Amino acid sequence: MIIAVFKEKRVAENRVSMTPTVAANLLKMGFEVWVENGAGASAHFTDESYISVGASIKPFNELKSADVYIQINVPTTEILNELPDNKIWISNVYHLSNTNLVEQLKAKKWSVFSLDAIPRISRAQSMDVLSSQANLAGYRAVIEGAYHLDKIFPLLMTAAGTVTPAKVLIFGVGVAGLQAIATAKRLGAVVEATDVRPETKEQVQSLGGKFIEVKGVEVGSEGGYAKEASDEYRKAQREAVNKSLAQADLVITTALVPGKKAPILIDDEQLALMKNGSIIVDMASEQGGNCAQTKANEIYVHNGVKIIGSVNLPSSLSSNASELFARNIWELLKLVGPKGNIEFNLEDEIVQGCLIAHQS
Repeated sequence: MIIAVFKEKRVAENRVSMTPTVAANLLKMGFEVWVENGAGASAHFTDESYISVGASIKPFNELKSADVYIQINVPTTEILNELPDNKIWISNVYHLSNTNLVEQLKAKKWSVFSLDAIPRISRAQSMDVLSSQANLAGYRAVIEGAYHLDKIFPLLMTAAGTVTPAKVLIFGVGVAGLQAIATAKRLGAVVEATDVRPETKEQVQSLGGKFIEVKGVEVGSEGGYAKEASDEYRKAQREAVNKSLAQADLVITTALVPGKKAPILIDDEQLALMKNGSIIVDMASEQGGNCAQTKANEIYVHNGVKIIGSVNLPSSLSSNASELFARNIWELLKLVGPKGNIEFNLEDEIVQGCLIAHQS
């Protein structure tokens, strides 16, 4: 089968879904790999680097005859209008939020693997694009916050006096949150974190952070994701974190609920508690934001608090992000196409989870 790798059409997207190394591995499996010209340029993978491993470089129009289409982001209107029916599509689709898109994909009789829908089970960890990209995003969020903060992270003792360490507060202890904790600690900050899942306490402590417990009300997790918090929990969490929020120099929010608007974790009243000059990096801005005043893809100052509406943080680490994303796809293809021909084992739990459309 022929795999076509498209150049990402999203504005300010620097990643590519296939690297030369993974393309070489797919060729060994029996696939043929076609890459749109210039697809890897923003991630520092030249057309020549793909050609050197045996892949072919082609313009968009010549990719249409491939059997399998791969990219990172959801298919654009151009893709849907110009590509033929009865193909296999692999990308993030976010089908719970994009129901109209799913119907369009089904109308084209495409078999669609939605990478963001891969079950969060042990056997699928190597295919989990959400985790691989969130890991990098958590790191980048801290670096972004450190850049905008007008003080250093570590304790500094000088002849002129002692500089106290920065205080960092992290909402959400998933993959992104854990990496943010680890990065902030390595930079020397005092780190606190909170999460709806009490089982994350040990993970926070193992990284040197302090876990803010919300006593008496628990939410927990389901399917590898945090459950949506109740109003009772949000009230209790608000009371538990307000003291830390008022002292924080940098706050990073990561809370997302699949298919729904991001929950508000910092409302206007809580914003008023924060120090002048403090920073919020809102990693949930594309889904409405965890802060009431977040503006996606904007830096906004509200009563002295700088709120950064972060969008697509992995794209700013395009080389590493592309490498990890491509490996995730390779692992999926080893499951569904180990001999260079994709087969649909509808009994497999991973296939059941991520095959959101199928024309048999």
